[in-house]
Order: sequence, then structure tokens, then C-alpha cells
Amino acid sequence: MSVAVLLLLGLGLLVAEGRRDRCFFNRTQEYCVCYNLSEETSSSIIQCLSATVVEFQGGDLEKYIAFPIRDLDPSAIETLGSLVIQKIIIGNVLVPEILLARVLRFFSYTHVQELAFESCIFQGTGDWSAMDGQTLPIVSLSFQNVTSSPLTGHEQAFSSLGRWLGTLQELAVTGSRVTSLPCAIGRVFRALRSLSLAQNSLGDGSLAPAFCQGAFPRLQELSLHHNSLSSYHSVCEGVGLLLELRHLDLSHNQLMANSSSSSCRWPASLRHFNLSNTGLHEVPMPLPPNLEVLDVSHNHLRALDLLLSSLKKLFLSQNLLQAVPSIRNYPRLDTLHLDNNSISELPRDEVKLLGRLQDVAMADNPFSCSCSGAGGLQALAASGHLGQGWPGQYRCQSPAQYQGWPVAQVPVSVLRCHLAALVAPFCVVLALLAVAGA
Repeated sequence: MSVAVLLLLGLGLLVAEGRRDRCFFNRTQEYCVCYNLSEETSSSIIQCLSATVVEFQGGDLEKYIAFPIRDLDPSAIETLGSLVIQKIIIGNVLVPEILLARVLRFFSYTHVQELAFESCIFQGTGDWSAMDGQTLPIVSLSFQNVTSSPLTGHEQAFSSLGRWLGTLQELAVTGSRVTSLPCAIGRVFRALRSLSLAQNSLGDGSLAPAFCQGAFPRLQELSLHHNSLSSYHSVCEGVGLLLELRHLDLSHNQLMANSSSSSCRWPASLRHFNLSNTGLHEVPMPLPPNLEVLDVSHNHLRALDLLLSSLKKLFLSQNLLQAVPSIRNYPRLDTLHLDNNSISELPRDEVKLLGRLQDVAMADNPFSCSCSGAGGLQALAASGHLGQGWPGQYRCQSPAQYQGWPVAQVPVSVLRCHLAALVAPFCVVLALLAVAGA
């Protein structure tokens, strides 16, 4: 197998370090992982040719920066075209960009659709001119915990890669201390549907330039969780030009609403909105008008008074709610999660409405096991609407005689809970008999 082919399969021409310098193939999972593969031990990679996923871990690529990489001969091209590998993972290596630029073009002969870099360091500057007008089969590209020079100043490289990047569908740059994304770069990704910039250092002022006019025109899913965002209004303004956006994840940012928030307009296409773990004491307004899924779990909400006629799923677990929000405000709702709140009892009219939902979760609330309290939960469980957690995580906090009891075991018989309903007719009968006797 040629050196060029070895380089192409994950830039895998690595220097052996004397331990685990070989590949291991899991035939059941069609997964092959190679540790510190060298040219001398390249025979080990042959077993990876039947894998659909190949992972390379560790080694040294700097040695091969000056290595001559010629165009592939017909036999090498045929070999690459016959491979079934669909995903390549490269981890824990220093990647010279000049070497990456020289090798990447050979991916056009493969069927690799996913390329991932994990815990890598990108060094130097590559000459990407050979990629002008080149297309690749790769549609998913990810960088996790990587170190590189700032993206600003790399616009020319992205321009040379434009024909390929313009067809890319999924991109993830996570855990890599990204603070900004130049507008010109976003305009290259004309077909991108999913973008994750999670676990970075993006601030409020970085979103508007990143998602400028013409950037990411087809984007549908955007993940910004675990960043340094704080202004609900700034985020709203920053993503306002993403006219096809359907999923937005802002979780694990400390968001605050301010007086100007009411003026922002979310994309009308937005359907799934994740505001969990954002430190909210109240739900900020306005919300996207056509939401179908809203997650505000793990916050500090004490009440909820929203009117969302299109909402189908509402997640409110781990808050401070003392009452079930009115189901009448959500006529299309089918899922409601209220675990770990401060709800003690279900109003009788709400029990009937909750019974219309497909999935209700209320575990680990301080339930009052009065007749109506326990009876309502038992009725929901009997109808199959209480989800995960029933019955073990539904326990009574009051009254004292039932404290610690599973709600499912609290007696709610007619004799105990509706004694008056039985006694009243009996008394009427006695009265009638007495009148007749007289």
C-alpha cells in the first residue's frame, strides 16, 4: 500500500512509540482503531479495509511535512474507491496544516462522508490552492477540543475550499475556545443544515457578525450551549437572519432578559427552543411565535403563565413551581414534564385535562396525599399517562399518617374518601321511611 494511501486514511502515517503500534478491528461493529501506526507496521492497517469507521489515535505527523506526495496512480485510486470506510476519526495528534492541505484532496476518491478531529493541535498554514474547485464526499465535519490559530485571517483558505464547504451539511466546532466567527466564513457554508458551536467562549457581541446577511442561509439546527452568552435580547438579534432555523439550543448559558427584549423577533421557522440551565427566574419574552417544543427545565421558575397555541411538548422539570400550569393555554400539548418541583396537589379540573396528554411526568414532588391529591395521580397512572418514575418516585409528604408512603399505595376508596356521598342517600331513605310511617 502506498504512502499516500496511508496518509489519506486519517493522515495515519504516524511514528510508532513502541507500544500498541497497531490496529484493532471489531468485526461486529465494523470499527477499527489504530494506535501510533508507522510505515513499518502498515501491514496492520489492512484489517481496517473492511471497517466502516476507522479511528487513528496518537503519533507524530511533523516528520512527514516535507515528504513528497505525488498524484495517485490508477491502482491506488481504484483501491480508495473500493473501500467501504464512511467515517474517519483522528485523535491526539499535532496536525501540520501544510500536510493536511496536500492530503485532503485525495478524499475525493473515497466514500468517506464523516471526518472528525478530536484533541488535535493544528499548526502552521497550509497551501489550499490545490483545493480550488475540488469537491469531496465528506458531508459531516467536526472538531472537538482542538487548538488552532484564530479563524479570522483564514478567509483565503476557506475561499479555496469553497466548492466543497458549500456542500457540507453538518459542522461542529466544540470545546475549542472559539470566541468569534467571521461573517465571510459563514457565507461559504451555503448548504449547511446543522451547526454546533457548543462549549466555546462566544459572547453576546459575537453572534450578529457570525450570522450576518448571507451567512448559513440553509441552517436549521444551531447549538450554542455552554458558551458565555448572557443577553436574551442580543441572542435574539444575533440569530434573526437565520430564516430557516428550526432548532436552537441555548442551554447552560446564564441568560438575562432586559427591557429591550420585547423588540426582538425570533425567526418564524423556529420550532424547538432549549432554555434549560440558563438561570431564569421567569420565562423571557417574547418567545418564538410558532414553538412546538420548549425546554425551560433546571431553572428557578415559580410560576408559568404563557399562551402558546402551537406548543406540543413542555419541559419544566427541576424548577420551583407550586402548581401545574393551565393546560388550557396549550391546546395542542401532548407532553408535560414537571419532575422535581414544589407541586403538592393536582386540581380536579387539571387532572381531566392532563388525562388527554400522552406523556406526563411529575416524579419527586412533595405530594399531599389527600383523597383528591392521591386520587388524581392514581387516576392518571391507571390511564397510562404517567411516564418514567411511577410508582417508585411518587411519594407522599403529607398528611403525617402517609408521609413517605408511595402515592400508589394510599387508599382512596369510596368508603374513605366519599363517605358523605354514601351517607347522604341513606339519610334521605330513612327520612322518607319515617314520613311514610307517620
